[in-house]
Amino acid sequence: MANNAKIIIVSGGSKGLGKGIVETLLKNGDIVATFSRMKSPFIEELESGKFADRFYWEAVDGTAYDKVSSFAKKIFSKYGKIDALINNAGVAVDAVLTLMQARDISRLLALNLEGSIRLTQACVKYMLQTKDGVIINISSIIGQRGYSGLSVYSATKGGLDAFTRALSRELGPRGIRVNSIAPGYLDTDMSNTLEDRQRQQIIRRTPLGRLGKVDDVVGTIKFLLSPDARFITGQTIVIDGGITC
Repeated sequence: MANNAKIIIVSGGSKGLGKGIVETLLKNGDIVATFSRMKSPFIEELESGKFADRFYWEAVDGTAYDKVSSFAKKIFSKYGKIDALINNAGVAVDAVLTLMQARDISRLLALNLEGSIRLTQACVKYMLQTKDGVIINISSIIGQRGYSGLSVYSATKGGLDAFTRALSRELGPRGIRVNSIAPGYLDTDMSNTLEDRQRQQIIRRTPLGRLGKVDDVVGTIKFLLSPDARFITGQTIVIDGGITC
């Protein structure tokens, strides 16, 4: 294990974009700790594969805030530091507000927004000890543009971007950078619920003529984690093929 390996926490790393992030960071030589509600085949493969000595997973619901805090504490105790946090865990519910179930509203707010804030709070106290760290919040273009049926989801992602800007001012003097990445429509499990008509409409409206791929996002994450991004903080970087331009 390389002495210069970064210790990185990724929430929701069992599938979709989270899976791609975890896989990329492990290939990059980093030590990656992630949690999700359930173990996926991807997690099982990592636990027994060539990256097993640099990978840690635990079953944690992102809305169980005490367990989220305990997870961060465990990672710090195990590795002695936390270099970076990627707030990726999230859920989307597509429904017009008047018909939306109260439990769905609560779940969106609890996981997408408060869950990210609570995990950040838990990790930051360890980053402050080293006066160094990187926080990346996975937001969405939905938080920047209005989309029918996604008002509550939009509120959580817009709140995450606002959290990014304010926290970057709070932590910048302590050497900690905070940024958001706002992907467009990605070809992942989350977009598989789209009807073919909806997918084709999105593709037609996207200047680059396709849905995004996980690989289109992880390169920017690697950049933001690197010294090349040492003067970038408080920003929301949109990766959407031009659909919002």
